[in-house]
This record gives sequence, C-alpha cells and structure tokens, in this order.
Amino acid sequence: MNQNTNKTVLILGANSDVAKQTAKQYIEKGFSVIAASRNTNSLEQFVSEHNLNSKVKVLSFDAVDFDSHQKFYAELPAKPHIVVYAAGFLVDNETALIDFKGAQQMMLVNYMGAVSILNIIATDKNNKNLERIIGLSSLSGVRGRKSNFVYGSTKAAFTTYLAGLRQELASRNIKVNALVIGYIRTKINEGLQLNESLMMEPDYVAKNIVNAGNSFTIVPNFKWKIIYLILKMLPESLVAKLP
Repeated sequence: MNQNTNKTVLILGANSDVAKQTAKQYIEKGFSVIAASRNTNSLEQFVSEHNLNSKVKVLSFDAVDFDSHQKFYAELPAKPHIVVYAAGFLVDNETALIDFKGAQQMMLVNYMGAVSILNIIATDKNNKNLERIIGLSSLSGVRGRKSNFVYGSTKAAFTTYLAGLRQELASRNIKVNALVIGYIRTKINEGLQLNESLMMEPDYVAKNIVNAGNSFTIVPNFKWKIIYLILKMLPESLVAKLP
C-alpha cells in the first residue's frame, strides 16, 4: 500500500502549467489533490482530459479576496498534509512603473494573498496532518535589478515570509520550502524575450516541488543554481550593470 494514500495536497493557484504538472505528479505518488483557482472551468477541463476526477477535487479560490480565505479553509473537504502556493501574477516593469494597478495586483497575488491564506493554514494547530508548505518564488527576488524590480520585490517579500514561517513551524516539525525558480516555458512567459538555453519545462519544475527535501531554498536546474549563487555574491556596483 502506498504510504501517501489518504494524504491530501492543497494546491493554491492550481491553474498554472507548473501547478497542473505538480498535481499529476503528486497523484502518481498516491496523494489526493485539492486544486484551487479562480478559473475552475479550465481546471475541471484539465482534470477531465487526464481522467483525474477520482483523485482531484476542484475548488474556487481567489488569492486577493482575503475575506473569503477563512471560509475557504474551514470548508475544505480534508485538511491538507502538504500545501503548495503557486498563484502568481506578472506585468513587465515598465508597465508596473506607470500603472500602479498592475504593480498592486502583483503585490496582492504574489505576496499578500499568500500571507493571508498561509497564515490561516499555519496557525490551525488542530490540523495534525500538516507536514509541509511550499511556496513558488523566483530568482527575480534575489537581488533588485532595474529590469524587474517591482515584480522581484513581491517575490523577495514572499521568500522572506516563508523563511520566517519555516522558523515558526519548526517546533511542530512542519517543513517550509521556497522554490526559487528561473525561466519556465509557460503561458505567463509567452511573448517575453528570454534565453532559450535557460528555459525549464513545467514538469521538470513540478518534479522539484513534489520531491522537496529539507533545504529551505530549492533552485531547480544547475544553471540556475550557478546564477543564484552569483546573484547572491555580486557587489551592488556590478548588480547595477545587469539588465
């Protein structure tokens, strides 16, 4: 009998390409999945196309509707063993600088929505199931760079939040991981001029999520690990010369 049978994964923002692949891979490991997103029609179509109806429960979840989060969590069909926060929103930096609504939406989805729902989940001490929380962050949040610092600031805030949450939950033996991710071949990046040699496939990133270990920071792909380390070590004068 699979040791993960009767265990549940809650994926928040489950309509992304990475999140869908993550759901499939958790199911292959024996988990049941609660897939939550604003766009339930797309999720239900995905579940139906891949014959996952018996293993996936689709729910409506809006990351920026903070007042609904407590009710959403209270009404879950099962309290989760693993939670993955995969919700994300991106506008380019030039747009974010002149259109605050775009910048605000990134802050709401990428950071504030995460803090709102994850605080509720993390502070429920009656949920003895909870084993792990995984947040999808970004290399953009490692250092402020002029090409993407508005988006990057939301991911930097999220990573910092996850680092503190990891310390908060350590006494309950609940692990917290931050996936610090580079370029992925997904719909959110369509139309952007990105280095093809650095592109990762959604199923590859998903594999790193479902196999998350004890390390807080997980950087998929050795090329991105090198870039991550370089970004961390570069002096500010050189970071300022980066695009």
